[in-house]
Amino acid sequence: MSNPLDNLLRPLEHKSLKLRNRVAMAPMTRTASPGNIPNDQVAGYYRRRAEGEVGLLITEGTFVHPAGNGYENVPAFYGDDALMGWKKVVDGVHAAGGQIIPQLWHVGSVRKEGTGPDKSLPGLSPSGLFKPGKPNGKAMSKADIQETVQAFADAAKAAKAIGFDGVELHGAHGYLIDQFFWEGTNVRDDEYGGSLENRTRFAVEIVEAVRDAVGEDFAIVLRYSQWKQQDYDARLAHTPEELERFLAPLTNAGVDIFHASQRRFWVPEFEGSDMNLAGWTKELTGKPVISVGSVGLDDDFIGGNNQGMGGTANPTGLDELTRRMDKGEFDMIAVGRALLQDPNWLMKVKQGREEEIVPFTKAALASLS
Repeated sequence: MSNPLDNLLRPLEHKSLKLRNRVAMAPMTRTASPGNIPNDQVAGYYRRRAEGEVGLLITEGTFVHPAGNGYENVPAFYGDDALMGWKKVVDGVHAAGGQIIPQLWHVGSVRKEGTGPDKSLPGLSPSGLFKPGKPNGKAMSKADIQETVQAFADAAKAAKAIGFDGVELHGAHGYLIDQFFWEGTNVRDDEYGGSLENRTRFAVEIVEAVRDAVGEDFAIVLRYSQWKQQDYDARLAHTPEELERFLAPLTNAGVDIFHASQRRFWVPEFEGSDMNLAGWTKELTGKPVISVGSVGLDDDFIGGNNQGMGGTANPTGLDELTRRMDKGEFDMIAVGRALLQDPNWLMKVKQGREEEIVPFTKAALASLS
């Protein structure tokens, strides 16, 4: 008799990734790295999720350039001290049998002047906009763009050198790469703006530079989303045809795996099909795809009734997830708050101990370990 979790628990190999199952931990900002350096507490946090048998850990966003940080106590991904801290994280995860990739990040115009590590730097974005009609920081020059592309490439090269198993580029949720994607924040009139294809150019240049830095066999993941933190209803593509136009340049540039971010993984992306964003991404590109969005919980991460991040979410079943995995709609599922709250979530699911899963509450965030 087959186990309904069989397809979730199958190994997956793709380039440098050799995963024991199809479950990833989604990247989640924790602001737990004083001085922007991941410490022993951070290393323990990731090691415990690996000990909980999660196949792939994707780190919290880690900024690649001093102008790329938007929050205090977020880890950097440059400089000897920060990279030594990340090396401890990698070693701990590998010792527990897991694999791990960093999420390389630049927040763009989400940054507020006065944020460390260099408090004098403004937010940078394609057109100096935080959202349509709301300026913040400054529009990037060609030199700014080139410097930032190089920063991503340097970070990826460092990731490979200290033992990470691949990299994820954060191109979602209204941060810098996504600000180039989104016509609401990209009103440039040069080769980086205008058409949907032109708005992918910045990301394409980053992917190409990262590939040159890490070689052909090192896995490059790109996370993208339709929604933005500035506008939950924003969309890059309104039809499958538009989505194909958006994804094609990124596929051709060398993205190995797409991580299609939704607030709820079960929500259909386009009329006429129940496939979610990850399913459409796989169909249109032929690439492996990670899905994500309120897995194992009964409420999305924004919370109901305008509660903001978190609210209260209770554990729920995985029938819809396993149905979609069984039909091959996507290849992996990223789990966020369920693993944030309970590092042993996957083991409890595997062992039929769902009643022991710790529910997610906003109030409990302060005590996470």
